[in-house]
Amino acid sequence: MKIFLSLLISICFLNCSQSKNEIHRNQNITAANIVQEITKQVKHYSSEPMYAFRQYCFKCYFEIYIDDILVAKNFDNLLADAFEINNVLFKSGIHKVSYKLYPLGNNNNVFNTNYPTLVDDTDFTLSLVSYDQKDESADDIEHFKYNLPKLETKITKDYSTYKFEGSGKKYYENSFEIKVDIPYSLKFPFENSTDLRKLNKEELQKKVLKDYQNIREIYLKKDADGIAKLTYDRLKDDLVADYATDAKVKAAWEQLNQIIIKGDVDILPIEKYTMQFFANGKLVALITDGSDLEIRGGNALVFKVKSGEFKGSIFEIKHFLYLPDGATEFKVY
Repeated sequence: MKIFLSLLISICFLNCSQSKNEIHRNQNITAANIVQEITKQVKHYSSEPMYAFRQYCFKCYFEIYIDDILVAKNFDNLLADAFEINNVLFKSGIHKVSYKLYPLGNNNNVFNTNYPTLVDDTDFTLSLVSYDQKDESADDIEHFKYNLPKLETKITKDYSTYKFEGSGKKYYENSFEIKVDIPYSLKFPFENSTDLRKLNKEELQKKVLKDYQNIREIYLKKDADGIAKLTYDRLKDDLVADYATDAKVKAAWEQLNQIIIKGDVDILPIEKYTMQFFANGKLVALITDGSDLEIRGGNALVFKVKSGEFKGSIFEIKHFLYLPDGATEFKVY
């Protein structure tokens, strides 16, 4: 069984080599009070809309981004699925959805054919739907449906054939906009931060790798209080956007605690990665380079569970680095 767990990390590092000199945010957060502190931030409303995409794809792999933040990926030949998106919706209004399509190559387990490029009958659709957590009896609402652009060839007056406009390409991307209406508003933590794409790439990658190694060391030590401090900001935002109950907040922390802190896990080396920018250059991360399909497109810091209920499962620690305007050291979201 394969599971990807988006562990939620927030940290600020000084540019130093000894972990004892690290400066962490959220100094008041501990493993004992993180649930209570997050619960204080969650609000409830008369209507609690949850937005999601229903997705269908055929003869392609994909990545989907909202406001240039990765929200879903498929390199497993999954034809249809659905995924919620509230965790990247910081406020109501217009949001940009972009996607990238990739050919199946010869690593797919559905078709006994090598597909080095995208093909004529490649297909991809996204339907934006919402449901109200306060009204379980109500039907889902479909707000918008996006269909992959196709080129029409007129065969007769009443009959046409259609071909994907990206057929023959090794990569295709496009975008569209959606409008959402949510009752909460979250602070966009990296809004006033440096466009990292403008920095020296070689020096930036060295710094990113160094901070990744620092994060890795924290998890290797299984320091419960340290991990609570690191995870608080992102976990809080996710649970606020989920209108989480007290029980769900507790369960979210317990899942991380049981699997990573108390569990028998093996952290894999940080290797075979590329540096990738998100949120229009405001965020940066090390992403696996695609040489291993099992973890392709995920963060380069990965755990494998060695025993217990989830033995053999893979867990991704999902984090992004950003540099506030005027700062010299990264923070992590």
